[in-house]
Amino acid sequence: MNAPLKRRIGLGLLTAYGVGVMVGAGIYVLVGAVAADAGIWAPVSFLIAGIIAAPTALSYAEFSTRLPEAAGEAAFVGQGLSSQALAVIVGFAISAAGAVSAGAVLRGGVGYLTQVLPVGSELAMICLGAALVAVAVLGVLESLALAAVFTAVEVLGLALVVWAGAGSAPAQDWIAAEPVALTGIGLGAVLAFFAFIGFEDIVNMAEEVERPLVTLPRAILISLAITSVVYGLVSWAAVRTVPLAQLGASESPLALVWQTARGGNAEFLSAIAVFAALNGVLAQIVMASRVLFGLGRRTSALAVFHTASPRFGTPVLATLLVGAAVILCALFVPVARLAGVTSALLLSVFVLVNLALIIEKRRAPQAGFRIPMAVPVLGTVLSAGALAIAVWGLL
Repeated sequence: MNAPLKRRIGLGLLTAYGVGVMVGAGIYVLVGAVAADAGIWAPVSFLIAGIIAAPTALSYAEFSTRLPEAAGEAAFVGQGLSSQALAVIVGFAISAAGAVSAGAVLRGGVGYLTQVLPVGSELAMICLGAALVAVAVLGVLESLALAAVFTAVEVLGLALVVWAGAGSAPAQDWIAAEPVALTGIGLGAVLAFFAFIGFEDIVNMAEEVERPLVTLPRAILISLAITSVVYGLVSWAAVRTVPLAQLGASESPLALVWQTARGGNAEFLSAIAVFAALNGVLAQIVMASRVLFGLGRRTSALAVFHTASPRFGTPVLATLLVGAAVILCALFVPVARLAGVTSALLLSVFVLVNLALIIEKRRAPQAGFRIPMAVPVLGTVLSAGALAIAVWGLL
């Protein structure tokens, strides 16, 4: 039986969802990989990634008030570029990126888990993935409330890393350090961009948010601002504390920061990193299933996904499909490759969304939340440039 999604989410939970999915999407796993490319300039790579994301985040904020639909980017592109086929392709790309992203984070989180508990990686991925799918099926309020708890735990962990790094002796001679090529900083920024994935997920919750025309843009901008500050501090603490060769080779870089700075083991931090990963995975499962739900409204070929459970108010079939894809990605595809592919997919969508908003702003002025025309133009240029670097890095 078909039923509408339930509007149960306010600004606080939606902002926590955005922060949680961004923080859970890679900082616990990727800071070492970014340092391997950018060296001591890893904080600059994170800064560049945030700058790349900012204009597009503003474009999403305006578009979310024009078309507050679960299909999110698919609806934006379909409306702005007047192409239903392109809207469906974008929707599939976003769903795939969500599944791939969640697979990367699940795999990285299990890497931390195996440091705390003697469990097999494959079994842990399957069991944790299945448990998160079950939560996503039960209800959106339950999912986002659990995500808010996870967010509080993971931000506490990051604060401890910054505190430890700030009090340690510097591991690098910053003045005598070898300069890193701009391409290294650029590649690091593209990889760091993966850790900003999440602000675009907020728009896909539009049909479950109270007062979406006000709540959606506020949640997007607040969550991006909070996350940018956190990333800058964490990456600075990491490259300050740990020799770059060790940091770049570590699968648990933030635990290594704690061990280097404070001594002893970092099992508690590994446990926090598991919570961060679970948060990122849960948020992406929720988002990708809503995109499939929204696509089902737009094309009869996907109508089977435009069905919500009368009991739970969630798109059960879409959630189960996305969950299965997440587990398969975690089991069979390496984290770094997953991050690169996801960044390329999302950057392609960002280019299209910015172009769509440029056309839509010329066609129909917005009465509510508005941004200057220069913002989506800049978003197009920055996203296209980052996409070119991402594709080059994958070749």
